[in-house]
Amino acid sequence: MHTIIHPLTPASRTHRSVVSVDFRNPHYECEQQADALKLAVYVPGVEAAGVEISLRGPDLIVTARKTHFVRINWHALHLEGAQRDYQLRLRVGHGFEPDGLSAELTNGVLSVSIPRKASSEQRVA
Repeated sequence: MHTIIHPLTPASRTHRSVVSVDFRNPHYECEQQADALKLAVYVPGVEAAGVEISLRGPDLIVTARKTHFVRINWHALHLEGAQRDYQLRLRVGHGFEPDGLSAELTNGVLSVSIPRKASSEQRVA
């Protein structure tokens, strides 16, 4: 029996190295209020110590890492995709105050509140 093995082209090698499967995108809900932006990010299996939130310019980045346990009777069950950590990247803009950011994790739901910057009219008054 003959087997034909096609060599990989440089384009397909590049494509494979660019694709990253380190994180999965969590489900979230976003609510804009007059004084703040409120987010509810669903990250089951994550503890508060595994959450990192950063506001870099106009982007909000939420990274939530799960606690990974290696079981004694571990066997590969194709669960790698379900056990990946979460990362959410949102473009929120420059109108928010990073110092006033607050977050709370309860039962796998991360609640994030980012207050808006005071407008120039409100600062003068």
